Amino acid sequence: MAGLKSLLKETAIYGMSSIIGRFLNYLLVPIYTTAMSAQSGGYGVVTNIYAWVALTLVLLTCGMETGFFRFANNGQDDPRRVYSTTLLSIGIGASVFLLVGLLFLHPIAGWLGYADHPWYVGMMMIVVAMDAFQSIPFAYLRYRKRPFKFAALKLLFIFVNIALNLTYYVWMKGSDVGYAFLFNLIGTSVVMLCLLPELRLSDYVLDRALLRRMLSYSLPLLVLGLAGILNQVADKIIFRFIYPDAASATVELGIYGAASKIAMIMAMLTQAFRFAYEPFVFGNSRKEDSRQMYAQAMKFFIIFTLLAFLGVMFYLDILKFIIGSDYWPGLRVVPIVMAAEIFMGIYFNLSFWYKLTDETRWGAYFSLAGCGVLILLNLLLIPRISYMGCAWAGFFGYGTAMLLSYFVGRRHYPIPYDLRSIGRYVALAALLYVAAELPSIHSIVWRMAYRTLLLLLFVGYLLKHDLPISQLPGFRSFKHA
Repeated sequence: MAGLKSLLKETAIYGMSSIIGRFLNYLLVPIYTTAMSAQSGGYGVVTNIYAWVALTLVLLTCGMETGFFRFANNGQDDPRRVYSTTLLSIGIGASVFLLVGLLFLHPIAGWLGYADHPWYVGMMMIVVAMDAFQSIPFAYLRYRKRPFKFAALKLLFIFVNIALNLTYYVWMKGSDVGYAFLFNLIGTSVVMLCLLPELRLSDYVLDRALLRRMLSYSLPLLVLGLAGILNQVADKIIFRFIYPDAASATVELGIYGAASKIAMIMAMLTQAFRFAYEPFVFGNSRKEDSRQMYAQAMKFFIIFTLLAFLGVMFYLDILKFIIGSDYWPGLRVVPIVMAAEIFMGIYFNLSFWYKLTDETRWGAYFSLAGCGVLILLNLLLIPRISYMGCAWAGFFGYGTAMLLSYFVGRRHYPIPYDLRSIGRYVALAALLYVAAELPSIHSIVWRMAYRTLLLLLFVGYLLKHDLPISQLPGFRSFKHA
C-alpha cells in the first residue's frame, strides 16, 4: 500500500499541474473561438496544424521516453549514461528533422495546404523539434521524482503562452491565426532556457551498444505511439483531404476541434495518471503485490474517469460557454469523444503487461488494429456525416485496441482486475446519464439541481463501497479531536 500511496501523491502533483495547466490552456479556446469566427476557418487551421505537430512529435521521440525509464530502472545500466545516450540520440534526430524541414519548407507547406503561409508550418517545425528534445529532460525529472519542477515548467509555458495570446487577441483585438503559432514558439523557447540545468552533464556520451538495445526495445513502442497518436489526430489530418466540400472543410474541422476541447478533461486525467504511473509500474515491478496494486490502480482510474464523464455531461450547459456560440452545433460529439478517451485511458493502463515482459510488439499490433479501424471508419463516415464520423471512428478505434490488449494480456500477464465492481460502476454511470438526459427540464437552475443530485448519487455509492468516509485520514483526525 505504501507504493500505491506514493503513486497517489505523485499523481496529485502531476494531476494538479496538468488539470490547472489544461484549465488555463482552455482560456485559449474562448480566445481563439471569439477572435476567429467559425466561418473564418481560423480555428480549423489551428486544429489541423496542431494535429500534424502531435504526429511529428511521436516520430521524433521514437518511444525513447519509455525506453529511458525501462533501462534507467533495470539495475544493470548506469542511469546517467542512459540519460546521456537518450538525450543525444533524440537531439541529433530533432536537429536533422529541423534542418531538412526548413530547407524544403515551401513545398511541404504547399502540400499541407498553407502555400500562402509557409511560416505557420516553419514555426511549428521549430517548436516540435524543441519539444522532442525537451521530452527527455522532463522524463529525467520524473525519474528523479522531482514533480514540482516538472509541474512548474509545464505551467510556465502555459502562463507565457496565455499572456501573449491575451495581449494580442483580446487587448489588441487581433485575429491573425499565425500569432498563435508564434506565441507557442516563444513559450517553448523560455522552457528550453529553464531546462539548462538538466542538460549540464559532466560525462556526455553516446553509448552505441546501449542505444541499439534501447532502440530494439523502443522502436515497437514507436509503432504503438504512432498508432496511438493517429487514433487522436488522424481525423483532423485527413478531414481536409476527404471532406466533399473543400470550401467548408476547415470550417467543419474548426467546429469539431472546438467542441472536442470540452471533452478533453478526460485526456487531462489520463495524462496526469500516466506521468506518475509509468515510473511507478517499472519501479514496483519486482514487488510481490505489484499485480494487486496495478488492479487497484485500474479500478480507481475507471471510477474517477466515469465521475469526470458524468460531471462534464451534467454541466455541459455551463461548460459550453468555453467556446464561441457559433461552435455549439458540435457539442453533440462530446459524450462520444469522452467515452473514447475513457477507452484510451484503460488501454494505457492495460499496456504495461507487454512493457514489463519486454514484448512491446504486442502494443504495436493492438494499436495498429485500432488505428486501422479508426482510419477506415473516418474514410467511410466523414464524407457522409462530417465530424460525427470522426467521433464515432475514435470510439470504435480505441475500443478495438482496448479489448485486444485485455484479452491477450489475460493469457500473457494476468492481473486480477475487479471486473464485477468495475462493471457496477459502469452500469451506474450509464443509468445516471440516461436519467439526466431523459427529462425535459426547461429551467437551467432546476436542470442543474437535478443533475447535481444524480452526480451525488454516484459519489455516495463510491464513498459507501470503496472510499468509506470513516476511513479517510481527515475524517479520522476530526473524529478523534
